[in-house]
Amino acid sequence: MWPRDIDWRSLRFGVEIEFVGIAPEAVERLDGWSVDPRERMRALDGSYGGGEIKSPPVDWSQRGQIETMMARIETAGASVNWSCGFHVHVGLEPWGVDALPALLDAALTTQTALRELFQTPSHRLIFCPPVTRAQRDAWLAAPCEDALCHVGRPQGHRSGINLAAWYEFGTVELRFANGTLDADRAQRSVELALRWVAAVGRGAALPGEREALVAALEVAAEGYPPPHPEPVWHAREEQLSALMIPILQPQITAEVPDAEILWVRPTPEGLYVKTDSGDRCNHRFWFEPHAQGFRLLRFEKA
Repeated sequence: MWPRDIDWRSLRFGVEIEFVGIAPEAVERLDGWSVDPRERMRALDGSYGGGEIKSPPVDWSQRGQIETMMARIETAGASVNWSCGFHVHVGLEPWGVDALPALLDAALTTQTALRELFQTPSHRLIFCPPVTRAQRDAWLAAPCEDALCHVGRPQGHRSGINLAAWYEFGTVELRFANGTLDADRAQRSVELALRWVAAVGRGAALPGEREALVAALEVAAEGYPPPHPEPVWHAREEQLSALMIPILQPQITAEVPDAEILWVRPTPEGLYVKTDSGDRCNHRFWFEPHAQGFRLLRFEKA
């Protein structure tokens, strides 16, 4: 039922803590906390490692679990860098699917202000692109998960305000916060997410300017996880991918019709292209340049 005035402290939420430096399985976890074995971050040398630890659904009175787990993760030798995020899922139990139209409208209005509050750097926006008016209109016309997902590079399927999470978890996920092992900054991020959802749930018309949104939600204007500088080599990789995707996509589609390019990277074996075909079905391709463009050397299922 929407609207409905609910104390933000009573809302159930979960967090996802991303980090580098250690395998997440090495961390002693509280009851109900889990590892997502599919998630890997990138270290400063370009290698993949680290991962993600997820909380069970908790409420504000149980937020101390975040501090405990962050301390354990850091003690085990982990850290956060430019590739890490801190995600907050907020349960929509008090309202159900009835709240989604209002959440979509609030996302369109406030997502820029939220990005500014969370200081989301440009290199992380591929993992949290904006909700679009076309998505809103598509969902209202035919409500389904696909209407709330982006097409194109699969890293960007989930918006910064990820309402597709309703279909998998019964939540809305806020993905803007940068990676952190600082419990105070993490809890401040959780509070902002909870207050935002509660305000939308009671039918508040939220402003789109950062200072006005801070006042309307009665949240801190600063003190959220700061951004970490992107390595120059990663920026160059992203530039290469952006340049090569439209060039290589037709050849890849000819081999695997539903494949979408995740990334393009130079290797001693040639240009390495990793793709996603849905349900985490990945293929790997290698190309070499020649006079007429790029020749496909080989491809395989990952």
